Amino acid sequence: MTRQTLRNAAQLCDRNLIAPAERAAVEQVAARYAVALPPALAALIDPSDASDPIARQFVPDAAELEHQPHELSDPIGDDAHSPVEGIVHRYPDRVLLKLTHVCAVYCRFCFRREMVGPDKPNALSAEALAAALDYIRTHPAIWEVILTGGDPLVLSARRLRAVMKALNDIAHVKVVRIHTRVPIADPARITPDLVRALKLKSKPTYVAVHVNHARELTPQARAACSRMADAGIPLLAQTVLLSGVNDSAEVLGELMRALVECRIKPYYLHHADLAPGTAHLRTDIASGQDLMRALRGRLSGLCQPSYVLDIPGGHGKSPIGPNYFVRTGSNGSERVVIEDYNGQRHAYPPPALD
Repeated sequence: MTRQTLRNAAQLCDRNLIAPAERAAVEQVAARYAVALPPALAALIDPSDASDPIARQFVPDAAELEHQPHELSDPIGDDAHSPVEGIVHRYPDRVLLKLTHVCAVYCRFCFRREMVGPDKPNALSAEALAAALDYIRTHPAIWEVILTGGDPLVLSARRLRAVMKALNDIAHVKVVRIHTRVPIADPARITPDLVRALKLKSKPTYVAVHVNHARELTPQARAACSRMADAGIPLLAQTVLLSGVNDSAEVLGELMRALVECRIKPYYLHHADLAPGTAHLRTDIASGQDLMRALRGRLSGLCQPSYVLDIPGGHGKSPIGPNYFVRTGSNGSERVVIEDYNGQRHAYPPPALD
């Protein structure tokens, strides 16, 4: 396995991850959107499989040059809710703290693809970080701080430890959550020292691991997650529903079970955002709802994520899973009907027995 992170079309071509005929188009993609494919993920790709689900997530594709009229450079409206650099304050009780614009791997469906990459600042400047922390200190309604980016776990343990200490010292901040792909993309970075840096002295830290296919949960990735779980850090999972990657009940169910076996609770199943050049990876909402119906009742409740959509324009997440509740009748004769996981409908409360 190569130890080199692949960052351009020439390197991808040399590894047979793209065909020579695709090189010119991929160079155009890489000129606009960041490319980084670390060894841990490159090793999972079968170059002979044109539909490989790992390649589909991480290897640039000429389809990314095709932009739809409804696609947005800031599809979930971060900028509209950014009072100071590094902060997104969309919901009353929590903020995002974007520590860096750099990732270990650049997903081809990323909703922040216009904002991340090696040509962006590696981390917030000392002045910007101080201003962001001051914003959190002066807004007592903030109960939770979510570290994101980019990927915060590309930063050193020393830098993360300093941020976590600052957050620990803010009395009204009760929870810190960290969103990351590093345990999957570069599991060796999850060292005992880094795990210690993530722990708060008197408050819980949650880590949300981003993973979309069971093959990503290699022995090394599982060991990295175990190091965090063994240290008492609760683990959650975020998954993006992607065409050709995990848009079947079998594949999605396998992932959800694998996550729970790794002590990772499935949290969100995201409908893919309207990021530029990602139409080939998006499904439709009805298909996502059908998948959730297929999982319900057939997989343990531990394996059930919440299917959500980030409403374009910065209006926040809304659950968009299937509806099992039907209200019928009117004018005092209303009845409630509940659908079970087999599609059978039942009156509630049930009719009285004679």
